[in-house]
Amino acid sequence: MFEYPELRMTTMPLNHGRGQIPALGFGTLIPDPAVTVTATQDALEAGFRHFDCAERYRNEREVGEALQAGFAVGGIARQDVFITTKLWNSNHRPERVAPAFEASLDRLRLDYLDLYLIHTPFAFQPGDEQDPRDQNGKVLYDDGVTLLDTWRAMESLVDGGRCRAIGLSDITLDRLLPLYESARIKPAVVQVESHPYLPETELLEFCKKHGIVFLAFAPLGHGMKPGLLEDPVISAIAARVEMTPAQVLLAWAVQRGTALLTTPKTAARARENYNIQPLPKDAFDEINRIQIRQRLNDVVNTGSPGFIPRVS
Repeated sequence: MFEYPELRMTTMPLNHGRGQIPALGFGTLIPDPAVTVTATQDALEAGFRHFDCAERYRNEREVGEALQAGFAVGGIARQDVFITTKLWNSNHRPERVAPAFEASLDRLRLDYLDLYLIHTPFAFQPGDEQDPRDQNGKVLYDDGVTLLDTWRAMESLVDGGRCRAIGLSDITLDRLLPLYESARIKPAVVQVESHPYLPETELLEFCKKHGIVFLAFAPLGHGMKPGLLEDPVISAIAARVEMTPAQVLLAWAVQRGTALLTTPKTAARARENYNIQPLPKDAFDEINRIQIRQRLNDVVNTGSPGFIPRVS
């Protein structure tokens, strides 16, 4: 298969912090600790230089182990890798932000972070329990802190120098707007679910207008079946341009001006997902005309990750 370095090497400028974020990112939401280590190492070897982590994933130590091994024996410098992690909902109180940041740094075995995100705009009851619930199983939210309170504490991390840039995840445009207006340091990145079934066009246009990197997670539709990878439009384009359906979806995401996260768990998949080429204009336009609209994860509405059952 031909290689097109210009697409897979795409970077996007940040409005603050370290200058560029690689468009192709490796997401580390992997439940198995051993697979986390091997998949992260395989992604690094395949060429990925953007790694997205989270306190919530409970595997920062394994990601740190894999990255440090790559730095030690792979001839890769720390400054050549863009590393993100996220503040979880139970740490939104301003006094909890810095300790959570330091704990993530310690687990990842890093001296600084390229990007720190508020994982969701929902504050949960503060404490060590990541998923606090009442006796009826309902989430215990924290009404004593606002998103702006948490953002101010994030801004202080940037002032401290070991957090290069800050942003938000799982946020809607209507929640983003008031924060953007009040922020002293504007969000550098907004990470949300996005794919041809959920293009988030209005949010993308806002981000482009204001110099915010739009970072798409689930660009392959979480691999749900039947789903994007089996979509007849995507499959027909893949056959026509001699790419896999995954490569078509990832190329579309980069060509429309977004960064993305993908989570290949084998070396072969990592190479496949990294080796993308530009789509011809007619194929790109054809994907844009897909009419299906489907959100796959309800976290943007509740703060709790969870798949939405498909209605047949």
